Amino acid sequence: MIKIEATRKDGKIVNLTVKGHANSAPKGEDLVCAAVSSILVGGCNALSQPNCFAIKLDSGDASVKEIKRANEHDYEVLETMITQFKTVEESSSKFLHVIEKGN
Repeated sequence: MIKIEATRKDGKIVNLTVKGHANSAPKGEDLVCAAVSSILVGGCNALSQPNCFAIKLDSGDASVKEIKRANEHDYEVLETMITQFKTVEESSSKFLHVIEKGN
């Protein structure tokens, strides 16, 4: 199962972690993993100030952590990523779980 955790501070996502593998199909055919990877990499590529985040992208272990205040665009990108992850979770809840913490 893939576990995605978003931590908010003052309403903004300041930490996003992705851990695990969906194992919903054989390696190379897993559409849940492909969706999560696409959302994650596409979202990171859309950040206009990537230097404001510590970004780690490894198979089965990824994170985007705020290291200094970013612009509103980048916080909206993170919000969009969470919305997309939740959309995948709606149809694949056996393989993906999204958790939101903070305020």
